[in-house]
Parts: sequence; structure tokens; C-alpha cells
Amino acid sequence: MPSYLLQVSYTPPALSALIADPQNRADAVRKPIEILGGRVISSWLSFGEYDLVTVIEMPDSISAAAFALAISAGGSLKAVKTTPLLTLDEGLKAMKLAGVSGYEPVATDM
Repeated sequence: MPSYLLQVSYTPPALSALIADPQNRADAVRKPIEILGGRVISSWLSFGEYDLVTVIEMPDSISAAAFALAISAGGSLKAVKTTPLLTLDEGLKAMKLAGVSGYEPVATDM
């Protein structure tokens, strides 16, 4: 099943609510992800641009997009970033295919 890196940033009011009443939001997203045919691999709180990082498996990109749309529409997040992940073997296959694709870059010699 394809894996996705999900990164989210809470709005200031949502962060205030979480500070007042700390909650494990990974538990809150587990059920909707499972309804869409996926599963949560693991979640971490993070510093910087994103507040929460989660690796999920979803049946396909449409299911991953549906989940991203659902959480974006909820109003408690100011940013949602979903990144498809490739296994190392898949990445190597992609590199090999790129090498035989026949793509010619723009000439930059001026």
C-alpha cells in the first residue's frame, strides 16, 4: 500500500485549545484514515514549520487526497502537506526509468 508523509500546522486558536486541553490527535485521525482504507504508521510532534508529522498508508492517491481535503476543511489547520513516499527499491526503479526516458534538458550554455 502506498505511503504518505502528512505534515500539518495548527491555527493559533487550535494550538491554544490543545494547550488548554492536551489531546493525542493521532487517535482522532486514525478512524477516518481507516474508513478510507488506510492506516497510521506513526506520528510525531515537531518543531518548526509543521506541528505534527505522520506517516500513513493509503490505498491510493485519491484516498490520500480525500483525507487531506477532509482535515483541511475542518478549520483547525493552517497548513496541510501530503507527500507521496517511495520505498528505496521504488526510488531506484524510478532513477533507472529516468535514465532511459529520453528527456533532454534545456541547454544552459550561453
